[in-house]
Amino acid sequence: MAQKNIVTVGFELNNDNVNYCEFNSDSSLLDFDIILFKPDIDEFVSHNDMFEGKPSLNDHMSFQLKDRIQHWRREIVESVDCGKTVVVFLSELTQVFIATGEKSFSGTGRNRQTTRHVESYDNYKIIPAELNVVKTQGQEIKLAPKNSELIASYWKEFSGESSYKVTIGDKVPPCLLTKNGDKTVGSILRSKNSNGALILLPYMDFYPDEFLDDEGDWTNESVQFASRLTKSIVTIDKAIKNTGEVTAEPEWCKSSDYKLKSEEKLDIELLKIESELEKIQLKKESIINKLKDCGRLRNLLFEKGKPLEFSILDALKQLGFSVSQFENGESEFDAVFESNEGRLIGEAEGKDNKPLNIDKLRQLALNIHEDLEREEVESPAKPVLFGNAYRLQKLSERNDPFTTKCHTASKTNSTALVFTPDLFVVAKYLSDNKDLRFATKCRKAILSSVGRVNFPEVPKEKTTKKADTNKT
Repeated sequence: MAQKNIVTVGFELNNDNVNYCEFNSDSSLLDFDIILFKPDIDEFVSHNDMFEGKPSLNDHMSFQLKDRIQHWRREIVESVDCGKTVVVFLSELTQVFIATGEKSFSGTGRNRQTTRHVESYDNYKIIPAELNVVKTQGQEIKLAPKNSELIASYWKEFSGESSYKVTIGDKVPPCLLTKNGDKTVGSILRSKNSNGALILLPYMDFYPDEFLDDEGDWTNESVQFASRLTKSIVTIDKAIKNTGEVTAEPEWCKSSDYKLKSEEKLDIELLKIESELEKIQLKKESIINKLKDCGRLRNLLFEKGKPLEFSILDALKQLGFSVSQFENGESEFDAVFESNEGRLIGEAEGKDNKPLNIDKLRQLALNIHEDLEREEVESPAKPVLFGNAYRLQKLSERNDPFTTKCHTASKTNSTALVFTPDLFVVAKYLSDNKDLRFATKCRKAILSSVGRVNFPEVPKEKTTKKADTNKT
């Protein structure tokens, strides 16, 4: 029998024959025979506001979480329909509030308040089954009198390493029950149209202390566990296939001669829904692309190379500059920008863990001279060095973005030094507010500066006062 192609989602196993897929990805599950899934959304709920004692996600994280959950739910359904075995380890119920996209307003002028509408959401929406999930915990679990034959050997092997974090109600057939109270903590849901199955099993800790050494590397114990688990799951998969063989419908049987009228009506309904979904998907992709463009200014905080250059150009446009990049085969300038106040040429660089040195200043000086040699240029442009130093660190933890030599050399050529996170602050304000006077101040700050540019302080918002309020 050919080796099964196995993938884990949401957790890893120390086995070279098992693939791993991050929860926050668009990966398909159809390439695999067996899928092991852990519905863990902890990465989405850290550092968020609270509402009614639960994390309340901002608009961006709300969209991301909902998108991921819908993606995996769809993938699980399609996998089971295609005859795959999907095993979900029932982790702790994680409840959050996500934005609905709706807002309501009250009051006028300075007293105007914005109420952001939210709805309850949780990680168990991933599972395409009618569950009544209750958060609880315990370790005393027994096999159900019926429907537990397929997992009997698995349970003998792993009962001591399993515990329940939830009960899942009585609308699914139980294969595992709490020892007292007979609450369902495990279930096997078999497809009626394929050899696929969705198996819900109690929680297991995939990263106990003995699986990792002091350096954070896998231990021999983790290898042994992964081998035991995969062998046991493959045994379950084989048993499912042997006891539930479903014959694929022959092509001749799909002829319209054998089609039921109820099928024809449902086909038409399905076609309409597919058409609507296609339009919605196109609209969704369009909004996502616009969202990415709108958020490109944040590249000023952490990027390097071309992404940093493009975000600088976007920011300079917000300041009221006419901007471009220049390349003629002999010379290449990262940014050429001008306004009524003057003309400037900029060079950009991002550094991972150190400040900018004088190397870019030499390149910038060369660019100024090459630019001046062009017939259409009558006077030297103002040199500007855009730097994103220590780009991988939090802003509060970064040191001076420019070296002492860089500060000193900038005075020689009257070069302005712009720390790109400083540029982000003023560009963000101008993106949110039409303020021509402030934009002019920012342009003049760059043109008049020698050394690091100190932009004018961002004005306090004069627009409506927002209420930090959630509403379900």
